[in-house]
Amino acid sequence: MRENQFNLPTKVSIIGAGIAGLSAGCYLQKSGFDTEIFEAHNLPGGLCTSWNKDGYLIDGCLHWLMGTHPSSPVYRLWNEIIDMDSLPVFVYDEFFRIQDASGKEIVAYADLERLREELKSKAPEDRALVDEFVNAARKLGRMKMRMDKAPELYSARDKLGETLSYLPYLNLLIRYSKMTIHDFAARCKNPLLRNFFEYSFTSEMPVLFIMMTFSWLDGKNAGYPVGGSLKFAQLFEKKYLEQGGKIRYNSRVTGIITEKNGKRDRAAGIVTEKGEESRADIVISCADGYSTIFGMLGGRYADKRIQHYYESFQVFPSFFLVSLGVSRTFGNVPSRVIFPLDKPFRLDPEKVTDHMNYRISSYDPTLAPEGKTLIMCRAKIFNGRYWMDLRKNEYRKYSEGKQRIADFYIDQLDRKLGGIRENLEMTDIATPATLHRYTHNWKGSVEGWMVTRETGFDSLPKVLPGLDDFYMAGQWVEPGGGVPAVFFSGRNLAQIIAGKYGQGF
Repeated sequence: MRENQFNLPTKVSIIGAGIAGLSAGCYLQKSGFDTEIFEAHNLPGGLCTSWNKDGYLIDGCLHWLMGTHPSSPVYRLWNEIIDMDSLPVFVYDEFFRIQDASGKEIVAYADLERLREELKSKAPEDRALVDEFVNAARKLGRMKMRMDKAPELYSARDKLGETLSYLPYLNLLIRYSKMTIHDFAARCKNPLLRNFFEYSFTSEMPVLFIMMTFSWLDGKNAGYPVGGSLKFAQLFEKKYLEQGGKIRYNSRVTGIITEKNGKRDRAAGIVTEKGEESRADIVISCADGYSTIFGMLGGRYADKRIQHYYESFQVFPSFFLVSLGVSRTFGNVPSRVIFPLDKPFRLDPEKVTDHMNYRISSYDPTLAPEGKTLIMCRAKIFNGRYWMDLRKNEYRKYSEGKQRIADFYIDQLDRKLGGIRENLEMTDIATPATLHRYTHNWKGSVEGWMVTRETGFDSLPKVLPGLDDFYMAGQWVEPGGGVPAVFFSGRNLAQIIAGKYGQGF
């Protein structure tokens, strides 16, 4: 066990080897702490993962990553953990295409001026709205966000400096953080442009999110890391292990040991599913928030505010992901297309969709054998509990439901692209139950709390009332989720802990 300059023991147990846990572990190891990560799965990454099937690599997470341009401050922070200069990155020329029933389409070009021209040419009646969107995205792209220091450690001078830096963008930030993508789409006169916004991202999120995304795309700062999500997570794992960190895989944590510390309690270690105890001076949970607070800690430290989060806050949807391995290539066919269905299709009792999207993975040669193609179709599902209960209680019905949806997608792609069913050699079907089974994420959510008017973009508390030496990091304290957000969450928490114990960062 290492000791800091005040001779205080600093053994840290971290729950979860996702990006947040690995990030916190890397920085704490670098600061002189002795850390150990307990991971339920046999691989790192958590939700940032990929999996192999019949020679194909199915990516369940990353399609773009903030901070892929060397000029970006985020790029420099990634470089604290991984060698970004050696990571191949695919830079988008177009992000997606959306089509209508007549074959008309809008191309979501990454270049903002090219996007402006495209949107105006396809929806001339919405010229003013297009200018509003592109102008806002371009201006927001100039905004400098400080990310090197945990907000909890800001001095008065830091806070003043950040406030002053945001002043030129304050009107945009306030207006578009309170307006959802759905609200913005409803302002479009042109139905195709309306669908462009409605179906591009999770439409319940603030339109500010899509504006920022296109500003990053325009700056070539939202590329795709070739090799997939698991490879990206393994770069974090490699750095952590090189720094002396330890990971116990196949060690699901089911309890957090607490003991009296005067009038308060303190976290004193963890208990695994196998009954193994591991004592620690500090416990960090980067695992599912609900499982941590109401499972591992039995709800003992959930005050009214925390209960309100889990009773009222909206979470990101789960997904239904159908992945197909096809023994043919598709030439210059666009990589991601959203198109309308001839008639609505029922995915489950609560979800009916009138469109679908597919992603042809030719931009990453590592995802399919040479001369073959991986195609992924994803649908968002808010009714994750239905699929979890169905798998648990009626497995045959669950399997039939999966196959029904896969068959539908295969038929639709066969009609759209041709040569699908006759060349099909791999089918993989992931549901909310799959996501929950591997990550234990509450409701099968893919990114934790959704950014809404109520949550905003601010981090939630990383500590629980009445419990010392315990912290949380990851998507359940960072509304909006995503790989960069949880990376910063782990980094910021490590900075807070290192500062508390007088350690360098």
